[in-house]
Amino acid sequence: MWQRLNFAPYLLNNMNSLTLKENGFAEFVPIKAIAFSTLPNDKSIVLILADCTLTGKPTSDILYIGKSQKPSKRVFGGYLSGYGGKTTRKINSMLLNDGYLEKVAISWRISDDPKVTQQELLESFKKQHGEYPAWNASKKASPKPKAVPKVAKPRPSPK
Repeated sequence: MWQRLNFAPYLLNNMNSLTLKENGFAEFVPIKAIAFSTLPNDKSIVLILADCTLTGKPTSDILYIGKSQKPSKRVFGGYLSGYGGKTTRKINSMLLNDGYLEKVAISWRISDDPKVTQQELLESFKKQHGEYPAWNASKKASPKPKAVPKVAKPRPSPK
């Protein structure tokens, strides 16, 4: 049922949900309507979250490029329930608190090495768009200025 394809991110021009489908990704499914049986069972995958309201527009509709070895656990336990690391909880918050549940669709492709495939996709996206997808970009604060060491004031000598 699921087939593995060799992936070459350099083949993607103007990376968006339409070009990903042309390169072996599954049909996008609205995340609010996804069924447990829809996702590949215990297969290593690279997954894409895209904003359906931007499909076909000049800007990229890709919000997130991720990877998972257990897709159903990642989607249902992480993105929809909020369990997991910092990025997974951030995605859960965006979906449930910021109204993206109605807009986001998910797609995936099976990969023998999802970490490498994800990194290739991220670098290809950054090369084309100048930055990582919105939900991949880390919002690190600017580095804090170094504290100026306090100089000890000399104590007045007792008389």
